[in-house]
Amino acid sequence: MADDQEKTEEPTSKKIEDARKEGNVPKSQDTSSFVTLLVAIIAFLALFNMMERHIVKLYVYLQSFIGVELTKNTVMQISIATMGEMLLIILPLAIIVALSGVLAGVLQFGFLFSSKPLIPDLKKINPIKGLKNLLSIKKLVETLKVILKVSIVMLTAYYFLFDFVKELPNIVYLPIFEQLYWLKTKAILLGASMLVIFFLLGLFDLFFVRYNYFKDLKMSKQEIKDEYKQMEGDPQIKARIRRIQMEMTKKRMMQEIPDADVVITNPTHFAVALRYDKDKEGAPRVLAKGVDFLALKIKEIARNYNVQIVENPPLARELYKKCELDDIIPENLYKVVAEVLAFVYKTSKK
Repeated sequence: MADDQEKTEEPTSKKIEDARKEGNVPKSQDTSSFVTLLVAIIAFLALFNMMERHIVKLYVYLQSFIGVELTKNTVMQISIATMGEMLLIILPLAIIVALSGVLAGVLQFGFLFSSKPLIPDLKKINPIKGLKNLLSIKKLVETLKVILKVSIVMLTAYYFLFDFVKELPNIVYLPIFEQLYWLKTKAILLGASMLVIFFLLGLFDLFFVRYNYFKDLKMSKQEIKDEYKQMEGDPQIKARIRRIQMEMTKKRMMQEIPDADVVITNPTHFAVALRYDKDKEGAPRVLAKGVDFLALKIKEIARNYNVQIVENPPLARELYKKCELDDIIPENLYKVVAEVLAFVYKTSKK
């Protein structure tokens, strides 16, 4: 029993789908950061010329106010124009970066919308459980990961930025176009370095997150059995339902035997009751069939209601094999059944 409770089995597709519906998916923040940074760098390079034009335009605009008396209206005019240019510079890049965050999630686990995480859960504010989660091995690993990532990024950024700062005293005297070119070059260098770091961190984090995700979803053998019962139904209940259905079918079958025209039998094993209503049906129909004990019961009821019984072992076996209840007999048996019915009608003077 203890073995059944150990979560040693891989999660089923239903378990994964149920977790997904609840918003529980393997999401790597580092992978999202890498995708966001990659898209941001590409967008920055693509939009740089447009951003450069607006920066120069703003620079020229602000220079035009040199020597002009600053009044309340002038300051308001400068503020509005500056805000407009800054929005045109920043907003396109900001929108693309925001969309890249959504793209990063879709690439990892597909499109998903779930309101389940938004529903308040009082269990989540349980201080005892919260303290256990805070002191868990998983939280410790996450903390160490964050410290490691921040340290690597900060050291890399410090190395490059410190090198850039040393060039600033010479850069400030250059024309604005050369300053922008210097800024673009350094941004590409810093971005490429960060991109490599985030790629390695994201790759590691993606495998780590997915490993922990499927590990947490592992199931015990008993859970798999319970899930199977929920999906397929309890085998005992299904067997009981089948028995009830068979009993109901058997009861209805026995009730229709008195309406039969003939019961064709193999003397000891098979019995098939047929009815032919030429006004309603194009061919004889099977009302009942059975083997062994059930065949004896069919013949007994037939005798009680004066339904003729005809022994024809090959035909009885063929009808039992090829026909189900309420089926019309197959065309290849029309002739032989017609001969049997003709004999029955002749002897009963129908």
